[in-house]
Amino acid sequence: MNFRLFSGLTLLLVLSFSTGCVSRLFYHPSTILRETPEVLGIDYEDVYFPSEDGTRLHGWFLPARTQPGWATVVQLHGNAHNVSSHYRYVTWLVAEGVNVLCFDYRGYGLSEGKPERAGILKDSRAAIRYAASRPDVDPDRIVLLGQSLGGANAVVAAATLQDVTVRGVIVDSAFYSYRSIVADKIKLIPVLAWFRAPLSWILIGNRYSPGPVIGSLAPMPLLFFHSIEDPVVPVSHTHRLYEAAGEPKQLYLIDQRGHIDALGSQRDRMRPRVLAFIRSAVESDQGADN
Repeated sequence: MNFRLFSGLTLLLVLSFSTGCVSRLFYHPSTILRETPEVLGIDYEDVYFPSEDGTRLHGWFLPARTQPGWATVVQLHGNAHNVSSHYRYVTWLVAEGVNVLCFDYRGYGLSEGKPERAGILKDSRAAIRYAASRPDVDPDRIVLLGQSLGGANAVVAAATLQDVTVRGVIVDSAFYSYRSIVADKIKLIPVLAWFRAPLSWILIGNRYSPGPVIGSLAPMPLLFFHSIEDPVVPVSHTHRLYEAAGEPKQLYLIDQRGHIDALGSQRDRMRPRVLAFIRSAVESDQGADN
């Protein structure tokens, strides 16, 4: 087949997919809970709360081992599986006196609905509000920890939430924007790599991307970390987010190959830094009025 003809047919095939179809490629939910915190001997409460549009969401609230908790972390997990595959990244915080809320977006785990970009952002803001509403949580001492897709949602949720104080955001291996990560994936496909810029603009919108809004979070403290050889989200995305963010901000690069593994394989190095960031964020006046 003529090379130009093949290229044109391939391009037409790609364009036959709608923006919505490409958007759905970001979500890989599972409705099966693999385990609960009980297997680790950790106390937890099954919680249900409504999203902004009434969709019923499920999560786990892990109370700090010593009450009252001096801070509360809301974990926003990545795009695959559900809360049962991600909660182990944050369980260590309860022994440090920190409450943790882990939850599932719509369509994940026991949460109702189907995942889509605007809805997942609504879910993220609703989870923060739910945490702040609990009688065992100090609503002025809430920090977000978002991983991959959750990192993108954490930034946008903090930037658009008006009725709850978020004292800091931890961004683990997030992408700069929806278009930029799609362009990176197109770059891996022979022939289509030549057209990655226009294709990414045609195939997906950039609404609710973290890059354009992260600067508005200042002076809220931000902590970024990312593996240098991340095979899923290139580290260049965190460099761009860091450059766009205002002060105060911190960046730690992990010299290894992996995605959202800093709090796993690098826990001895990263956990003390995360804990110090949380303490500094909730005890600082910076970001209190955000």
